[in-house]
Amino acid sequence: MRLSSDQTQAIRRVAQRVLGAEARVLLFGSMALDDRRGGDIDLFFETDAQLPNRAKTLCQLHGALILALGDRKIDLILKDANTPSAPIFEIAQRTGVLL
Repeated sequence: MRLSSDQTQAIRRVAQRVLGAEARVLLFGSMALDDRRGGDIDLFFETDAQLPNRAKTLCQLHGALILALGDRKIDLILKDANTPSAPIFEIAQRTGVLL
């Protein structure tokens, strides 16, 4: 994994602040692999809660992450209790690193 412990902690704090203490977040994609270079930060956020407005929540997560990590390319996917399964979720869960 190519994130520092400070970056990892900042991401976890954002997840807990926006989604609650039970939220899970995984880093996947090239940043999860030590032998790669470059790349954006791909994050999979998951909560068992039912979110009233997923789009608003994604915006809150993205804004808080930009403030915490700086202006970087960050891709987010979010799964709540109402979100149907999708191949990208399965890929993130299978290949991701729990933060």
